[in-house]
Amino acid sequence: MSGVFVFVEHDSGSPSETSLQAVALAGALGEVTAVTIGDCPIGGVARHVVIEHPLLSDHAPEAMGEALAQLCRTRSPDAMLASGTERGNEILAHVAAILDLPLAAMVTEIRPSGQNWELTRVRWGGSLLEEASLTASLKLATIAPHAVDAAVGSGEVDAEVFEPDLSDELSRTRVVERVTVSEGITLTTAPVVVSGGRGVGSPEGFAVLEDLAGLLGGAVGCSRVVTNNGWRPHSDQVGQTGTRVAPHLYIACGISGAIQHWVGMMASKNVLAINNDPEAPMVTKADYAVIGDLHPVLEAVVAEVRRRKEV
Repeated sequence: MSGVFVFVEHDSGSPSETSLQAVALAGALGEVTAVTIGDCPIGGVARHVVIEHPLLSDHAPEAMGEALAQLCRTRSPDAMLASGTERGNEILAHVAAILDLPLAAMVTEIRPSGQNWELTRVRWGGSLLEEASLTASLKLATIAPHAVDAAVGSGEVDAEVFEPDLSDELSRTRVVERVTVSEGITLTTAPVVVSGGRGVGSPEGFAVLEDLAGLLGGAVGCSRVVTNNGWRPHSDQVGQTGTRVAPHLYIACGISGAIQHWVGMMASKNVLAINNDPEAPMVTKADYAVIGDLHPVLEAVVAEVRRRKEV
């Protein structure tokens, strides 16, 4: 069996958007086989392989890596891709180590050239792009989130079950219990992110950001300096060392726009900056900017949104 295998992450049978992005990129390389741990209906692919084993009831990176490696040995694909998420990078790193093959992580573009792949990939947290060449009998790569649009396939294909031979020792790294800490809209899924930086001034200053996010069906984020000051939890941080987001609208309030923060939100479709400094990096890079004190500006925006919702 040849073609391109794509490891598809899913949540209770719903494939992740970033995995569907990897499927879209794979479609330009050859016939696509979707590979899932447990059943997950998926369309727009030639084949679907479901891996089943008692050790794979939850995230188990060693066991998942071994299962994918066994699948590759058995089916001999030309390549295996995954999303460049923490999970995708971790599992394919295990596959690469087991098979003694190189792994190209966080790829944004693949250009086949004979037996090789010419690649563009993200390095240094997104601050630069690297041109590279990948040579291997089985090519392994993870696709940087939001590098391409997700594939919206139709025509669900019948799944074939693959049962790997896994030893019990592989269960030493395995999720055995989950605790729900939040529900509803999150930073990674919100269509609008209202994010605050040092310019917000205090923990209390985030109240108007919360109001606006609530009215727009969004979530509140922040810069690293805010978490360092203890104004917001680290889970709210957007940036290279925080969460990467890709909303339809990112509203940056009092954020200077250091490269580490820009890396976390540069995939946003539209960026609105509100800042006192017209020369701030965030202002110069944004699609739209309002120069002024963020608090009266946001209060006016909140009042107008509320007025329009009442009409």
